[in-house]
Amino acid sequence: MHYHVSRGGQTYGPYTLADLQRYVASGHILLSDLAKSDDMPDWVTVGQILSPAEPSVPAAPTEPAWQQPAPQTPPQPYAASTPAYAAPQPPSYTTANLYPDPPNLHWALVLLFDLLTCGLFQLVWNFVIAAWLKRVQPNTKAVLYYAIGYGLLVIYSGLSFPIYLAHHLDTHPHFGAGLLGLAAWIFRLLARFSVKTSLEEHFNGPEPIGYTMNPVLLFFFGGLFIQAELNRINEIKQAIRFRDTTY
Repeated sequence: MHYHVSRGGQTYGPYTLADLQRYVASGHILLSDLAKSDDMPDWVTVGQILSPAEPSVPAAPTEPAWQQPAPQTPPQPYAASTPAYAAPQPPSYTTANLYPDPPNLHWALVLLFDLLTCGLFQLVWNFVIAAWLKRVQPNTKAVLYYAIGYGLLVIYSGLSFPIYLAHHLDTHPHFGAGLLGLAAWIFRLLARFSVKTSLEEHFNGPEPIGYTMNPVLLFFFGGLFIQAELNRINEIKQAIRFRDTTY
């Protein structure tokens, strides 16, 4: 089951139960934050999800406030109680090490290997990136879209030669294969933009670095641009580690 977390009017996630436990332990999610799964009718606190036996609302006093005895212990300082709408903590060394780093092969090497293998390396590398993304952002659809897109491309490639022969033999080939090739391209494009969405969700949620990806460059440069962005993300994570271990 996956949960969304709400804080300050913004919603993050989805997260698994193990994700919630890990984020609460690291301080990036508060027990007072609100959470909800698709099967739950109402929002409840994260503390209720992690400890269902806890009551959702403290019992109301039976006597008016002015008739209740004064507390025997001094109240906690205001700073000790973090409100549910507190801003997310900045990225830290712990956060930067909580998830595996993105595949960090330089984009120029990806281009070189792609040229040497006539595009086969980029196909494999796209699945490497999508598999890593599935580990850090489980709701991504990139793996599915790549699988469908490349599967359709293989079928289309298998039909291309008979269509070529039919054309030169002055027969009437079916145009279904052309639509198959178009569908293969569309699904690979969907996979690219699924990578974009998942990266922005992850690096503005669990690992908040304020990340955005340029959709125009993604459309025209595809996998090479994605790899260049992953190289940049790795540089940011390394800078965070260096900052926190040095200071």
